[in-house]
Amino acid sequence: MRNLLVFCALFSFIFFNSCGESPKKEEEIQSEKVSENDNQEKSEAGVILFFGNSLTAGMGLDPNEAFPAVIQQKIDSLDLPYEVVNAGLSGETTAAGKNRINWVLNQKVTVFVLELGANDGLRGIPLEETRKNLQEIINTVREKNPDTEIILAGMQIPPNMGQEYTSGFRNIFPQLAEKNDVHLISFLLEDVAGNPELNQGDGIHPTAQGQKILAKNVWEVLGPVIREKRNL
Repeated sequence: MRNLLVFCALFSFIFFNSCGESPKKEEEIQSEKVSENDNQEKSEAGVILFFGNSLTAGMGLDPNEAFPAVIQQKIDSLDLPYEVVNAGLSGETTAAGKNRINWVLNQKVTVFVLELGANDGLRGIPLEETRKNLQEIINTVREKNPDTEIILAGMQIPPNMGQEYTSGFRNIFPQLAEKNDVHLISFLLEDVAGNPELNQGDGIHPTAQGQKILAKNVWEVLGPVIREKRNL
């Protein structure tokens, strides 16, 4: 009888403890599944890489106010599976960009937005040098991943360097876009350049409001591209 009572007591202990642990184990399983799904979604998300200078970096502003971050907010609001990477570097020229492009492309990139050249123009760097550097960056992107969609951001500069240089600089971007069959943002600073209310004190770098307009200019080209990629 005593052995029977001990057995019943032991059985009851095991039974109730087992019942008490079941919900916890189920919660842990569900949590692990959610974590796995989140990781899978992140790994499956396309990458939009913005490769540029201080305009992309958002110089003088909080990083969340730079136009790539505004684009990410737009993407999230539309529930599109893309992650934005801001690879903007203040002061970057096309030559410097050419030198660091391989390092930036260590990850697979779905859409590559090339925003370089403004610092070349402001410094009066020979036009053919700027053109050559941009072409080499485009070549490198395509060599790394032929499926990457490339968007080239057009740029214009004040006529300080003379009309011939200014005109030749402006034409580099549409000519490269046509030659390489890449998408073109006609002028990244459209509706922002020259407007004191939309630029910081230096008259060059957009304010937070100006960055929102840059994001709008970019989205007009980027939006259709990523929607098409998603439907492939």
